[in-house]
Amino acid sequence: MASVHRQPGKVNWFCAFTDSAGTRRFKSSGTSNKKQAERICDGWQKAANLGRRGKLTPERAREVISATVADVFIVANVDSLPSTTTRAWAEEWLKAKEIEKEPTTVARYRSIIDRFIATLGTRADKDLETITVADVTKFRDSEAKRLSVASANLALKIVRALLSDACARQYIPRNPAAPALVKVLKETAESKRRDLLLPEIRLLIGKADNEWKGMILCGIYLGQRLGDISRLTWRAIDFEESEIAMVTQKTGRRLRIPIAKPLLDYLLKLTAPDDPDAPVFPRASTAKRVGHLSNQFRNLLADVGLVKVNAHEAASGKGRSATRKTSELSFHSLRHSAVSMLKAAGVNDSMAREIIGHSTEVVSRRYTHFSPKDMRRAIDRLPNVMT
Repeated sequence: MASVHRQPGKVNWFCAFTDSAGTRRFKSSGTSNKKQAERICDGWQKAANLGRRGKLTPERAREVISATVADVFIVANVDSLPSTTTRAWAEEWLKAKEIEKEPTTVARYRSIIDRFIATLGTRADKDLETITVADVTKFRDSEAKRLSVASANLALKIVRALLSDACARQYIPRNPAAPALVKVLKETAESKRRDLLLPEIRLLIGKADNEWKGMILCGIYLGQRLGDISRLTWRAIDFEESEIAMVTQKTGRRLRIPIAKPLLDYLLKLTAPDDPDAPVFPRASTAKRVGHLSNQFRNLLADVGLVKVNAHEAASGKGRSATRKTSELSFHSLRHSAVSMLKAAGVNDSMAREIIGHSTEVVSRRYTHFSPKDMRRAIDRLPNVMT
């Protein structure tokens, strides 16, 4: 039986309770409020009783602590302590992202969060505060086994954002997915992408159909991601100023990039429709997922002998449970190639990153400004991949 007592000359109430070993304890509650002290004392006794019966698991301990803190909060603030289940918070968080992000981005977030919820099982319907570092680590590792290391790290960052926002809402006291607690996995040298070299780019252009030829030219001369290029519309192209204006999906940055002559020549040969919002690349714009386009580009890489045919065979005899390595060549390699070619042409690092829209400490848009003429001169230094 737990009880609270006041000692002469002491401000705070003391709690008398029996610990898990059967020893009577007398401990300060740390508060001068009697009702709060009673809630704290009851919590200590409840935890001790569970320990005496061998039922004080980490999860039960967190439940006791959470309930005790909630009781103390109610006494002090009248209002109830904010709380929610992991599943309910995940749904609320995703609903908010539907307003902030593009549908494709939200779909990717939902897929990751759904897999995280699945790893929790029935615990997903318990208080969000029961999520542990071990839960997040287990999810990260399971993603790495099923997908690539890069994909596992992306999944970890999404879960980290989910729980970080929960902290901001005071649903949990700390983020169990914080960088100091769960680190991203290191990618091996074999899993990192490399640039596509100029002869390889020319080889791809020679093999590609007309639409993919244009997308490859955009990849080189705009340095943008496959998803942004596939959604490019005629409205974005300013033929008078020879510029393309676009907003990147991933970072939301507004870019205005001078059009290199080889890309301009390609665009001028296309028949522009009456609708300015029509896509420049009609077939690519209908793809449900960027992954489908990535697979098409990989097939093109295989056609010219730059990668092996992407057969669905067991990796090194380990089956689909083996960690999938990121291909060193992909459409994203063109983005790396754009930076490399700009630097090789004598363009400084800040300008190269500004052109392709990198958001890094190297480029501070607050203090670094480039004129359209500066960017035009930089673009004009790029080699002609068509000859």
